[in-house]
Amino acid sequence: MDTEILAKKIRIHTLKMTNRGGSSHIGSALSVADLLAVLYGGGILHVDPKNPCLDTRDRFILSKGHAGAAVYATLAEVGFFPTSKLESHYQDGSDLSGHVSHKGIAGVELSTGSLGHGLSVGAGIAYGAKLDRKKHRVFVLLSDGECDEGSNWEAILFSSHHKLDNLVAIIDYNKIQSIKSVSETIELEPFVDKWKSFGWSVTEIDGHNHDQIYSACKSIPKMTEKPTCIIAHTTKGKGVSFMENSVLWHYRTAKNEEFQAALKELETSTGDKYRRQANEK
Repeated sequence: MDTEILAKKIRIHTLKMTNRGGSSHIGSALSVADLLAVLYGGGILHVDPKNPCLDTRDRFILSKGHAGAAVYATLAEVGFFPTSKLESHYQDGSDLSGHVSHKGIAGVELSTGSLGHGLSVGAGIAYGAKLDRKKHRVFVLLSDGECDEGSNWEAILFSSHHKLDNLVAIIDYNKIQSIKSVSETIELEPFVDKWKSFGWSVTEIDGHNHDQIYSACKSIPKMTEKPTCIIAHTTKGKGVSFMENSVLWHYRTAKNEEFQAALKELETSTGDKYRRQANEK
Protein backbone atom coordinates (compact mmCIF):
# COMPACT_ATOMS: atom_id res chain seq x y z
CA MET A 1 0.00 0.00 0.00
CA ASP A 2 1.28 3.47 -0.87
CA THR A 3 1.52 5.09 2.55
CA GLU A 4 1.74 8.64 1.19
CA ILE A 5 -1.61 8.18 -0.54
CA LEU A 6 -3.03 6.62 2.62
CA ALA A 7 -1.85 9.58 4.72
CA LYS A 8 -3.50 11.97 2.27
CA LYS A 9 -6.78 10.06 2.52
CA ILE A 10 -6.58 10.07 6.31
CA ARG A 11 -6.15 13.84 6.33
CA ILE A 12 -9.06 14.43 3.95
CA HIS A 13 -11.32 12.08 5.91
CA THR A 14 -10.52 13.74 9.24
CA LEU A 15 -11.12 17.22 7.85
CA LYS A 16 -14.52 16.17 6.53
CA MET A 17 -15.40 14.25 9.71
CA THR A 18 -14.62 17.12 12.06
CA ASN A 19 -16.42 19.57 9.78
CA ARG A 20 -19.53 17.42 9.48
CA GLY A 21 -19.88 16.77 13.21
CA GLY A 22 -18.55 20.09 14.44
CA SER A 23 -15.85 18.39 16.50
CA SER A 24 -12.38 19.73 17.23
CA HIS A 25 -8.77 18.49 17.32
CA ILE A 26 -8.18 18.59 13.57
CA GLY A 27 -4.63 19.89 14.17
CA SER A 28 -3.84 16.88 16.35
CA ALA A 29 -5.28 14.45 13.81
CA LEU A 30 -3.30 15.94 10.94
CA SER A 31 -0.01 15.67 12.84
CA VAL A 32 -0.32 11.88 13.32
CA ALA A 33 -1.60 10.95 9.85
CA ASP A 34 1.81 9.93 8.51
CA LEU A 35 2.62 7.85 11.59
CA LEU A 36 -0.68 5.98 11.31
CA ALA A 37 -0.30 5.53 7.55
CA VAL A 38 3.07 3.80 7.92
CA LEU A 39 2.03 1.71 10.93
CA TYR A 40 -1.10 0.36 9.24
CA GLY A 41 -0.29 0.69 5.55
CA GLY A 42 3.42 -0.07 5.61
CA GLY A 43 3.17 -3.53 7.11
CA ILE A 44 4.52 -2.55 10.54
CA LEU A 45 1.54 -3.60 12.65
CA HIS A 46 0.68 -7.29 12.43
CA VAL A 47 -3.10 -6.96 12.28
CA ASP A 48 -5.81 -8.52 10.13
CA PRO A 49 -8.93 -6.44 9.34
CA LYS A 50 -10.80 -9.68 8.60
CA ASN A 51 -9.87 -11.11 11.99
CA PRO A 52 -9.47 -8.09 14.29
CA CYS A 53 -9.46 -10.14 17.51
CA LEU A 54 -6.72 -12.53 16.43
CA ASP A 55 -4.76 -13.43 19.56
CA THR A 56 -1.38 -12.98 17.86
CA ARG A 57 -2.15 -9.47 16.59
CA ASP A 58 -0.03 -6.48 17.58
CA ARG A 59 -1.87 -4.07 19.84
CA PHE A 60 -2.10 -0.37 18.99
CA ILE A 61 -3.28 2.19 21.55
CA LEU A 62 -3.93 5.85 20.75
CA SER A 63 -3.19 7.41 24.12
CA LYS A 64 -3.90 10.90 22.74
CA GLY A 65 -7.53 9.94 22.27
CA HIS A 66 -8.58 13.38 21.02
CA ALA A 67 -7.02 12.49 17.64
CA GLY A 68 -9.44 9.58 17.33
CA ALA A 69 -10.82 10.75 13.97
CA ALA A 70 -7.47 9.91 12.38
CA VAL A 71 -7.53 6.37 13.79
CA TYR A 72 -11.10 5.80 12.60
CA ALA A 73 -10.15 7.04 9.13
CA THR A 74 -7.10 4.77 9.06
CA LEU A 75 -9.03 1.69 10.15
CA ALA A 76 -11.69 2.34 7.52
CA GLU A 77 -9.15 2.80 4.74
CA VAL A 78 -7.33 -0.45 5.54
CA GLY A 79 -10.54 -2.46 5.70
CA PHE A 80 -11.70 -2.79 9.31
CA PHE A 81 -15.07 -1.23 8.40
CA PRO A 82 -16.56 0.63 5.39
CA THR A 83 -15.40 4.20 4.79
CA SER A 84 -19.06 5.20 4.53
CA LYS A 85 -19.30 4.70 8.30
CA LEU A 86 -17.02 7.71 8.77
CA GLU A 87 -19.93 9.95 7.80
CA SER A 88 -21.54 9.23 11.18
CA HIS A 89 -18.56 10.53 13.16
CA TYR A 90 -19.60 12.69 16.13
CA GLN A 91 -23.27 12.42 15.18
CA ASP A 92 -26.04 11.69 17.68
CA GLY A 93 -26.17 7.96 18.34
CA SER A 94 -22.93 7.21 16.49
CA ASP A 95 -20.38 4.81 17.95
CA LEU A 96 -17.62 6.87 16.31
CA SER A 97 -17.17 9.27 19.21
CA GLY A 98 -14.99 12.37 19.22
CA HIS A 99 -12.40 10.71 21.47
CA VAL A 100 -11.57 7.23 20.26
CA SER A 101 -13.75 4.43 21.64
CA HIS A 102 -13.36 0.67 21.36
CA LYS A 103 -17.06 -0.04 21.93
CA GLY A 104 -18.32 -1.79 18.82
CA ILE A 105 -15.39 -0.61 16.69
CA ALA A 106 -13.21 -3.33 15.19
CA GLY A 107 -9.53 -2.51 15.45
CA VAL A 108 -9.70 -0.16 18.45
CA GLU A 109 -8.10 -1.74 21.52
CA LEU A 110 -8.85 0.90 24.15
CA SER A 111 -11.12 3.90 24.70
CA THR A 112 -8.98 6.93 25.54
CA GLY A 113 -9.42 10.62 26.16
CA SER A 114 -8.17 11.24 29.68
CA LEU A 115 -4.51 11.77 28.94
CA GLY A 116 -1.77 9.72 30.56
CA HIS A 117 -3.55 6.36 30.62
CA GLY A 118 -2.54 4.72 27.34
CA LEU A 119 1.06 3.92 28.17
CA SER A 120 0.13 2.44 31.55
CA VAL A 121 -2.40 0.11 29.91
CA GLY A 122 0.01 -0.68 27.10
CA ALA A 123 2.73 -1.57 29.59
CA GLY A 124 0.33 -3.91 31.36
CA ILE A 125 -0.59 -5.62 28.09
CA ALA A 126 3.08 -5.97 27.15
CA TYR A 127 3.92 -7.38 30.58
CA GLY A 128 1.07 -9.87 30.30
CA ALA A 129 2.36 -10.98 26.90
CA LYS A 130 5.81 -11.55 28.40
CA LEU A 131 4.36 -13.63 31.24
CA ASP A 132 2.37 -15.72 28.75
CA ARG A 133 5.36 -16.00 26.40
CA LYS A 134 3.44 -14.47 23.52
CA LYS A 135 5.15 -12.69 20.65
CA HIS A 136 2.82 -9.81 19.84
CA ARG A 137 3.99 -6.24 20.33
CA VAL A 138 2.28 -3.19 21.82
CA PHE A 139 2.50 0.24 20.18
CA VAL A 140 1.30 3.32 22.10
CA LEU A 141 1.01 6.72 20.41
CA LEU A 142 1.22 9.60 22.87
CA SER A 143 1.06 13.37 22.58
CA ASP A 144 3.93 15.52 23.80
CA GLY A 145 1.74 17.54 26.18
CA GLU A 146 0.48 14.28 27.60
CA CYS A 147 3.97 13.62 28.90
CA ASP A 148 3.23 16.19 31.62
CA GLU A 149 1.18 13.45 33.30
CA GLY A 150 3.01 11.66 36.11
CA SER A 151 1.32 8.34 35.33
CA ASN A 152 3.36 8.13 32.14
CA TRP A 153 6.62 8.28 34.06
CA GLU A 154 5.46 5.54 36.40
CA ALA A 155 4.74 3.41 33.32
CA ILE A 156 8.12 4.32 31.86
CA LEU A 157 9.86 3.14 35.04
CA PHE A 158 7.76 -0.04 35.18
CA SER A 159 8.46 -0.90 31.54
CA SER A 160 12.22 -0.64 31.77
CA HIS A 161 12.30 -2.48 35.10
CA HIS A 162 10.43 -5.42 33.56
CA LYS A 163 12.51 -5.31 30.35
CA LEU A 164 9.47 -4.89 28.10
CA ASP A 165 11.19 -4.95 24.73
CA ASN A 166 7.80 -5.75 23.16
CA LEU A 167 6.57 -2.23 23.99
CA VAL A 168 6.93 0.81 21.73
CA ALA A 169 6.04 4.37 22.75
CA ILE A 170 5.73 6.82 19.85
CA ILE A 171 5.61 10.51 20.80
CA ASP A 172 3.79 12.92 18.49
CA TYR A 173 6.16 15.79 19.28
CA ASN A 174 4.37 18.64 17.53
CA LYS A 175 5.43 21.17 20.23
CA ILE A 176 1.89 22.56 20.80
CA GLN A 177 -0.61 21.52 23.44
CA SER A 178 -4.10 22.72 24.28
CA ILE A 179 -3.66 26.47 24.72
CA LYS A 180 0.01 27.25 24.09
CA SER A 181 3.35 25.70 23.21
CA VAL A 182 4.76 22.74 25.09
CA SER A 183 7.87 24.70 26.08
CA GLU A 184 5.74 27.45 27.63
CA THR A 185 3.54 24.98 29.51
CA ILE A 186 6.06 22.50 30.93
CA GLU A 187 9.39 22.14 29.16
CA LEU A 188 10.11 18.54 28.16
CA GLU A 189 13.71 18.98 27.07
CA PRO A 190 16.15 17.32 27.29
CA PHE A 191 13.49 14.85 26.16
CA VAL A 192 15.71 12.15 24.65
CA ASP A 193 17.99 12.13 27.68
CA LYS A 194 15.05 11.68 30.03
CA TRP A 195 13.79 8.57 28.25
CA LYS A 196 17.30 7.14 28.04
CA SER A 197 17.90 7.77 31.73
CA PHE A 198 14.76 5.74 32.45
CA GLY A 199 16.26 2.77 30.62
CA TRP A 200 14.61 3.02 27.19
CA SER A 201 16.09 2.68 23.73
CA VAL A 202 15.36 6.01 22.01
CA THR A 203 15.21 7.05 18.35
CA GLU A 204 14.44 10.56 17.02
CA ILE A 205 12.80 10.90 13.60
CA ASP A 206 10.96 13.29 11.32
CA GLY A 207 7.39 12.16 11.94
CA HIS A 208 6.33 13.08 8.40
CA ASN A 209 9.17 11.28 6.61
CA HIS A 210 7.74 7.87 5.74
CA ASP A 211 11.15 6.27 5.21
CA GLN A 212 12.30 7.38 8.66
CA ILE A 213 9.07 6.21 10.30
CA TYR A 214 9.34 2.84 8.57
CA SER A 215 13.00 2.41 9.46
CA ALA A 216 12.38 3.24 13.13
CA CYS A 217 9.44 0.84 13.42
CA LYS A 218 10.43 -2.09 11.23
CA SER A 219 12.71 -3.79 13.74
CA ILE A 220 11.30 -3.97 17.25
CA PRO A 221 12.88 -4.36 19.73
CA LYS A 222 15.65 -1.92 18.96
CA MET A 223 17.61 -3.28 21.91
CA THR A 224 17.05 -6.59 23.67
CA GLU A 225 15.36 -6.24 27.07
CA LYS A 226 14.69 -2.52 26.59
CA PRO A 227 11.38 -0.87 25.62
CA THR A 228 11.56 1.42 22.59
CA CYS A 229 10.70 5.12 22.43
CA ILE A 230 10.35 6.84 19.06
CA ILE A 231 10.27 10.62 19.35
CA ALA A 232 8.59 11.81 16.15
CA HIS A 233 9.06 15.49 15.43
CA THR A 234 5.85 16.62 13.73
CA THR A 235 3.91 19.71 12.74
CA LYS A 236 0.54 20.43 14.30
CA GLY A 237 -1.99 20.83 11.48
CA LYS A 238 0.37 19.25 8.93
CA GLY A 239 -0.88 19.58 5.36
CA VAL A 240 -2.96 22.74 5.68
CA SER A 241 -0.81 25.87 5.55
CA PHE A 242 -2.98 28.09 7.76
CA MET A 243 -3.35 25.35 10.39
CA GLU A 244 0.31 24.42 10.66
CA ASN A 245 2.04 25.34 13.93
CA SER A 246 -1.08 27.15 15.15
CA VAL A 247 -2.54 26.54 18.60
CA LEU A 248 -5.88 27.81 17.26
CA TRP A 249 -6.50 24.48 15.52
CA HIS A 250 -6.35 22.38 18.64
CA TYR A 251 -10.00 23.18 19.33
CA ARG A 252 -11.25 25.09 16.27
CA THR A 253 -13.46 23.41 13.65
CA ALA A 254 -12.94 24.25 9.96
CA LYS A 255 -16.21 25.60 8.58
CA ASN A 256 -17.37 27.34 5.40
CA GLU A 257 -14.50 29.15 3.63
CA GLU A 258 -11.88 27.69 5.97
CA PHE A 259 -13.11 24.18 5.29
CA GLN A 260 -13.11 24.69 1.53
CA ALA A 261 -9.63 26.20 1.57
CA ALA A 262 -8.26 23.37 3.73
CA LEU A 263 -9.91 20.71 1.58
CA LYS A 264 -8.46 22.23 -1.60
CA GLU A 265 -4.95 22.18 -0.12
CA LEU A 266 -5.25 18.56 0.95
CA GLU A 267 -6.81 17.36 -2.30
CA THR A 268 -4.16 19.03 -4.45
CA SER A 269 -1.24 18.01 -2.23
CA THR A 270 1.34 15.68 -3.75
CA GLY A 271 2.74 14.76 -0.34
CA ASP A 272 6.30 14.96 0.89
CA LYS A 273 9.14 13.70 -1.30
CA TYR A 274 9.61 10.67 0.94
CA ARG A 275 7.51 7.66 0.05
CA ARG A 276 7.17 4.17 1.46
CA GLN A 277 5.28 1.35 -0.19
CA ALA A 278 4.69 -1.98 1.48
CA ASN A 279 6.04 -3.86 -1.56
CA GLU A 280 9.40 -2.10 -1.14
CA LYS A 281 10.09 -3.91 2.14
